[in-house]
Amino acid sequence: MLTLLSTLISFLMGGLPKLLEFFQDRADKKHELNLAQMQITRELELRKAGFEAQERIEHIKSEQLETESAANTKQALIGAQQAEMQAIYAHDMSLNEGTSEWMKNLRASVRPVITYGFFFLLLFVDIGLFAYGWSRDVPFTELAEMLWDSDTQALFASIIAFHFGGRAFGK
Repeated sequence: MLTLLSTLISFLMGGLPKLLEFFQDRADKKHELNLAQMQITRELELRKAGFEAQERIEHIKSEQLETESAANTKQALIGAQQAEMQAIYAHDMSLNEGTSEWMKNLRASVRPVITYGFFFLLLFVDIGLFAYGWSRDVPFTELAEMLWDSDTQALFASIIAFHFGGRAFGK
C-alpha cells in the first residue's frame, strides 16, 4: 500500500504541475484572446472615427467650393451688369450726339414726368375718394383702409423705386 501511495504522490507531484500549467495556459490564452478582441474593437472605432473626421473634412471642402463658386457667379453677374450699364450709357450718349439741348432735356425728363404724373394721379384719386367718403360719413379708419390698401402700397412703392433707382433696393 505504501508503494501505491508513493506512486500516487509521485504522480500527483509530477502531474499536478502539469495540470496547473494546463489551467494557467488556458487562462492565459483566454486573457490574450480578450485583449486581442479589445484591440480589434479599438482599432475599428479609431478607423471609424478617422473616417468620420475625413468625411467632415471633405464636407467642409465641398462647402468651401460651393461658396467660392457662388462668389464667382456673383462676381460674373456684377461684371455683366456693369458691362450692360456701360453699354446703355454709351447708347444714351450716342443718341445725344448732334441733338439740341432742348431734345436732351426732353429725353432726360421722361422718367420724372411719368413718375410725377402717376404720383399726382394717385394723390388726386385718393383725395377725391377721401372727400367723397367723408361727405357720406364713412369712418376715418375705413377710409384709410380702403385708400391705403396693399395694392396701393405696392403701386406707390414701385413708382418710387422706379424713379429713385431699383438697383439701390436690390443690394
